[in-house]
Amino acid sequence: MIKRVIDFFGGEEYARRRRRLLHLALILIVAADFLVSREHAEYLWDRLPGWSAAYGFGSCILLIFVSKFLGHRVGLMRREDYYD
Repeated sequence: MIKRVIDFFGGEEYARRRRRLLHLALILIVAADFLVSREHAEYLWDRLPGWSAAYGFGSCILLIFVSKFLGHRVGLMRREDYYD
């Protein structure tokens, strides 16, 4: 059983299947957000269906780009052989 799980997440032949599962999970998360009651929302954007998923995805992408910028352009990242 464990071997099948490791092969699924590590093997290149399952890449297309993994991508489809990821897209299905994302679609289900956004679709589930339409079922949530919004009567106690405090802000306008909290009433929008899918806002939490879009905000989380955008924040994640922003975090990746900022960390790449800080690592490569500002000089926080060092070469692999820095301590040699």
